[in-house]
Amino acid sequence: MTDEELVKKARKGDQRAFDLLVRKYQHRIYALISRYIRDQDEVQDVAQEAFIKAWRALPRFRGESAFYTWLYRIAVNTAKNYLVSLRRRPPGSDIDVEDAEQFIGSDGLRDIGTPESKLMSDELEAVIHKAIAALPQELKTAVTLREFEGLSYEDIAAVMECPVGTVRSRIFRARESIEQAMRPLLDDAG
Repeated sequence: MTDEELVKKARKGDQRAFDLLVRKYQHRIYALISRYIRDQDEVQDVAQEAFIKAWRALPRFRGESAFYTWLYRIAVNTAKNYLVSLRRRPPGSDIDVEDAEQFIGSDGLRDIGTPESKLMSDELEAVIHKAIAALPQELKTAVTLREFEGLSYEDIAAVMECPVGTVRSRIFRARESIEQAMRPLLDDAG
């Protein structure tokens, strides 16, 4: 069954259809929320709260975007609200070391077995964190949704509530800034 079919059934009160959607996306939602919240027990609580909010809001889901895009937005807002309730700020960057290594695309950094490559990887991760943290919020959000969440340009446009052309421009500018920040480190390594 497609998401569309499951959503239609769930909107008519079919709890099992919604359960299938939860099972389909729960790991992605946990991973998403764990970028904001480190404690795994808290991650599960916030994810459960996000799914409950989605269930309650399902009658208002218009289907203008993909179900996951809509659920993603609910999960991010739930995580941020949770952090605000704890009087903590959401993280400035949504990247961990595995993401940073995937983002680069440099074959020399893939071999993390040597101390030199580990040091290089750590330095590069720090540079990427700093570069992304320095981006304006709309560039940071766009590049994170594309590179780390794998969302399409259309889905990002729906999440960010802007035209697809604007999304493309923001991602291009973000990548350009990150690449510029990495260039000195990569030039030294080469």
